[in-house]
Amino acid sequence: MSGARVSSHPVVNQKLTRLRAQDTGPAEFRTLVGDLALLLGVEATADLPAAPMTVETPLGPCQGSALKPSISLVPLLRAGLGMTEALSRLLPDSDIRHLGYTRNPETLQAEVYYAPTPPDPAPDLALILDPMLATGGSACAAIQTVKDWGVGEIRFLGILGAPEGVAALASAHPDVAVHLCGLDERLNEKGYILPGLGDAGDRQFAT
Repeated sequence: MSGARVSSHPVVNQKLTRLRAQDTGPAEFRTLVGDLALLLGVEATADLPAAPMTVETPLGPCQGSALKPSISLVPLLRAGLGMTEALSRLLPDSDIRHLGYTRNPETLQAEVYYAPTPPDPAPDLALILDPMLATGGSACAAIQTVKDWGVGEIRFLGILGAPEGVAALASAHPDVAVHLCGLDERLNEKGYILPGLGDAGDRQFAT
């Protein structure tokens, strides 16, 4: 699955526009990140397999369904934290496993500083959460870590991406579906997305 699936939902586009604005403060920014994560999560999980089940309503039995796969949410620290609560509400039976990477300012390569104990058993599906897909270094490293856990399927969910990051991820992990709210023009010389929205972690946490 090369390339990225970019949302065309008008509400996503409206919220992403407000997220970009430099006068959007940290509290509103965090709310928007959560809103966008929820909307993107609905789109990214629309094809999950389900099993039939019957429940009792106050008036009698009703045929419904339950999700089949076991799911792990894998937010990348620290910016991915802003997406986690919304997706844990959407998928409340999921577990949450954080991964921490920092980007070397000279090489722009991802360097790990936190990794959890691998899950046992491994989930059927892992959703990797990171608002920004810039160079793709952290995303590629995280995906390889999750693959080493033995996860059956991996999907990347991000709010904003750059073509360079999408290409890097597709080259390293062509089997991973990439879901984005928006795709921008390019990276600058420091590896930031243009026109972008700044540093998503800094803007969420006022640092």
